[in-house]
This record gives sequence, C-alpha cells and structure tokens, in this order.
Amino acid sequence: MTDAAEREPAPLEEPDARRRAAVVVALAAALAFVTLRFVVVGSGRAPLPVDRWWDALMMSVLTPVGVVAAWVPAIVGGTIGMIVLSVIGVTSLLFARRRWDAAALGLAIAVVVAVGAPMAAVIARLRPSESLAESVPTSFPSGHTAVATATAVALALIFRRAWIWALGALWVVVMGVSRTYLHAHWLTDVVAGVLEGIAVATLVWCLVETARERRALQRAGAGAAALAQPLSAADRDR
Repeated sequence: MTDAAEREPAPLEEPDARRRAAVVVALAAALAFVTLRFVVVGSGRAPLPVDRWWDALMMSVLTPVGVVAAWVPAIVGGTIGMIVLSVIGVTSLLFARRRWDAAALGLAIAVVVAVGAPMAAVIARLRPSESLAESVPTSFPSGHTAVATATAVALALIFRRAWIWALGALWVVVMGVSRTYLHAHWLTDVVAGVLEGIAVATLVWCLVETARERRALQRAGAGAAALAQPLSAADRDR
C-alpha cells in the first residue's frame, strides 16, 4: 500500500493554482518590463527624472565604508560569483535527487543572462558617468539585479518557505541599492532587472512544473497499463 501511494500522482489542484498565479505574475512582469524599455528608448536612452533624483541621493550619502560594503553583493552577484553559486545550488539539488528543481534553477539563471546581456547591447543605454564599478558602457537592464531576482524567485518557488521569500526579497533590495550606490546603474535599470528576473524565473518554473507533471502522468499511465495486462490474461484463462 505504501509503494502504491508513493507512485500515485499528487493532487493537481494546488500545483495548477500556483502555476496559474505564476503565469499571471510572469505576464505582468514581462509587460511592465517591455513598457519600461519603451519609456527608456523613447527618452533617448537618457536617465529619467527619477533616475537623476536617485543618483543624486546615492551621491549625497556616498562614503568609503559604504563603497566597500556595496562591493560585497556586487562581487557575490558578479559573473564568477553567480557561476559558483549556481553550480553549488544546482549540484545540491541533484544530490538531493530533485533533478526537476535543479533544472528550474539552472534554466532560470541561464535564460535571464541570455535575455539580458544581448538586450543591454541593443538598447545601449549609458551608465552614470561617475560609475565606480563597471567599465562596460551599457546598463539597461541591470544584469546583477536580474540574476539575483531570478535566483531568489526560483528558490522561493521550489522550496515554498516564507523565510526564503523574505531573504530573497532582502537580497534583491541589497543588490539593487548596491548597484545604484556604486553608480553602476540608473534606478530604472535596476527596476528593469527585477522585472526581467521575475518574468523569467516564474515562466521557467511553470514550464518545468508542467513537464514534471506530464512525465508523472505518463509513468502512472504506463504503470497502470502494465498492471492491467496480467489481469486481462488471467481473465482470459478463466
């Protein structure tokens, strides 16, 4: 009885409800991202008034200690740091025999980078001239913030823990403030990164969960067919 119960697919109502909500969030984030993109391009790729206000605010509170502190999330969330953390996260999930969750996390990070990096080159918005962190001139969207958001959202969807949502949100805020404190990005670059990360992570999670469910249903159907065959033969023998 225990083995049969373990093979039985989980009820579909809750996962379906979560996926529907995730799809709505993904579409809303994608729409907001596209809208912000057109606003930025329509302004001639120049900083918006809110960007100049926030940049001036960050400049007014700039201190040597603050710069050192801001570099911590910048390094952790940089290319090398995120590669290391991604490998650790995906490998840990694989060792825990959660290959579908490993796929969701790995794909979310890979897709958000694949989307954001070319888009920054296409939009070609210049960073603040006083940037303390980056030499590459393009800034929209913020890659650090997009990857941080995608990672946080993917992990929160996988583990379903309130404290993971809270830590993830805190990490995204810290990353966003760090990027603007170092004048590596305008505020709207960071907002765009958050929107991109949300859209990509939720959509990837939905696709992976749908594939997982279909695979489970296929296995359940194959198992039922295999069990039915001996019974049919026995019936014929009678």
